[in-house]
Amino acid sequence: MHESAGRHPGLLVTFDAALEREFEDRLRESASLAVRVAYGILKNRQDAEETAQEAFARAYRRFGQLRDRSRFRAWLIRMTWRLAIDRWRSDRRRIAREQTSLGSAVERSSEQVASDNERSTRLWAAIDDLPEKLRLVIVLSAIQGYDVREVSQLLEVPEGTVKSRLFLARKALARRLQCLVNDTRPR
Repeated sequence: MHESAGRHPGLLVTFDAALEREFEDRLRESASLAVRVAYGILKNRQDAEETAQEAFARAYRRFGQLRDRSRFRAWLIRMTWRLAIDRWRSDRRRIAREQTSLGSAVERSSEQVASDNERSTRLWAAIDDLPEKLRLVIVLSAIQGYDVREVSQLLEVPEGTVKSRLFLARKALARRLQCLVNDTRPR
């Protein structure tokens, strides 16, 4: 019954044929959305595809343990989103190290560069500080451009919950970014 086996680097994962077909069907329905979510964060097609592939591999290994398979799409999107955020943070740290070590070859003043870097850091820190539920609706709504109904379907939560989370996320971001807004006003 559990005779078919798939190989993953260094791991032997055993799936029965029906479970494997179910995984493939569910992945086919969700794969393009996973790539779009990763792209919305990473802004690079190749990185987004690599991140989505990593999420697909993780989902394959854990699919047999998923209790409610009807929630596969939301589970995969959350996994992809987390992996993309991790990659984005890693890339941001690497770029910051490279810029620091190379010095600024850009024609902007060092004061302007420092100010821009500080604003960017504050903005992403504010987004990163949001609880996961709020970050996810902001990413899907603001970055990916999904409307409330679509976000509701993707996350499998009521539309009212999505509206509430969007309101709370925007309120929290506005509060955290008030200093940033004050810094950008003309003097």
